Amino acid sequence: MTDQDKSALEAEGDVAADFLEELLDILDMDGDIDISVEAGRAKVAIVADGPNQDLKRLVGPDGEVLDALQDLARLAVQSDTGQLSRFMLDIADFRAGRRERLAEQARVAIGEVRESGVKKALEPMNAFERKVVHDVVLEAGLVSESEGEDPHRHVVVLPAEG
Repeated sequence: MTDQDKSALEAEGDVAADFLEELLDILDMDGDIDISVEAGRAKVAIVADGPNQDLKRLVGPDGEVLDALQDLARLAVQSDTGQLSRFMLDIADFRAGRRERLAEQARVAIGEVRESGVKKALEPMNAFERKVVHDVVLEAGLVSESEGEDPHRHVVVLPAEG
């Protein structure tokens, strides 16, 4: 990644952070905002000092509110920069925790597929969740594919060929 690419991603993170800081002010909620660049995309995280149930409200059931806030912040970035943004938003470490739970679920499915030789379909997931599972499956040397239409789109882990 070039310095120019990294600077552009940091600028996306700054715009998103400004938008989210204003939102926190409007909601009268406390939270620190961390900006980083990871895996070729900006990452913005809202974190709290210690347990903060208020921030968990911004995550919502199954991360639905978090996904909506990410979409709104991406629109704010696009409005400011004129470019589509793929930055990731995490609040109160929800995505980090979800990523680990999904990775474990993928590892269990991989074990079942290796033992049985039969493909295994997982529960419906959003795009972020499917990517986590695909990455774990690929790392394990197997193949996976997404099937179905949203909101029922899911990952299928396939047995090794030959």
